[in-house]
Amino acid sequence: MRILIADAFPEQHRNRLAAAHDCVYEPDTTADQLPAEIAGYESLVVRSTRVTAQALESANALRLVIRAGSGTNTIDTDTASRLGIYVCNVPGRNAIAVAELTCALLLAIDRNIADGVADLRAGKWDKKRYSHARGIFGRDVGVVGLGQVGLAFAERAAAFGTRVHAVSKPGRDQQTLERAQDIGITFVDDLPELARTCDVLSLHVPATDTTRRLVDRELLAQVRPGAIILNTARGDLIDEDALIEAMETKGVRAGIDVHADEPTTGTDTFRSRLAAHPNVCGTHHIGASTEQAQAAVAAETVHVIEEYAKAGTALHCVNPRTREFAPSLSANDPS
Repeated sequence: MRILIADAFPEQHRNRLAAAHDCVYEPDTTADQLPAEIAGYESLVVRSTRVTAQALESANALRLVIRAGSGTNTIDTDTASRLGIYVCNVPGRNAIAVAELTCALLLAIDRNIADGVADLRAGKWDKKRYSHARGIFGRDVGVVGLGQVGLAFAERAAAFGTRVHAVSKPGRDQQTLERAQDIGITFVDDLPELARTCDVLSLHVPATDTTRRLVDRELLAQVRPGAIILNTARGDLIDEDALIEAMETKGVRAGIDVHADEPTTGTDTFRSRLAAHPNVCGTHHIGASTEQAQAAVAAETVHVIEEYAKAGTALHCVNPRTREFAPSLSANDPS
């Protein structure tokens, strides 16, 4: 199989692929460059690089796109389905890393660490200001989304001695319910109730038509004054103007790792009213960027490719009805 890896990927796992496949590594490929590069490749591996309709339509042999991570919102899945191209992800392998960063943001906000470090580096000693913190123990933490990341964060939040809450949802699998019980999660009826109940609201859901701008003016009207909003999931879960308004009127604070319209390249200029707000502790979409997480994601990405090459099985496929949507697959036929 001819494979294009269009984002950073650990050398050990690249070598494993190269031993069995024609593997080309172009980690600096941009979304604009991809349409001109994709011809002739049967498999594409990306992390943050966007895969547009133009790129997919420029592919003449593509059978499989793998997002080396969990979310696939940067891939035009509808176009891929129409063309008979499977889109797969690697869920859960970076859950601990994202949960760790979420905890780090929570603690950094409570202890005002970012501003304190900046002052100390600038030669300013202000123990009087930075001695004020409420503390995390005994506080109510709401977890929005009990997937792998949400549960991993809930476990760690509970270890701090917080009371963890989530929204009751019909149809949750038994394993999730048992894990939630072990953590000690208390369920409430709906998201507004969760917002009213908790001092901290942490977002761990994918970006879909029903979750975009989930945190809007209506929901923020329900949160407690001084509440903390954490988002290490997707930038478009939050109405940024509404959050800024809540910061200025209710003293809401936020830990943000993902941003609306953030750059898709490793380095760039980025201007954001939300990221620049003094009530925000922000990071550069690095939730999954630990060596441990990237090794685990890469290993599973290799597994997805090997299973497809061996048996035509598309593991973790997010558009499993692709064959039904594509009456004539021609060069893209993965059979």
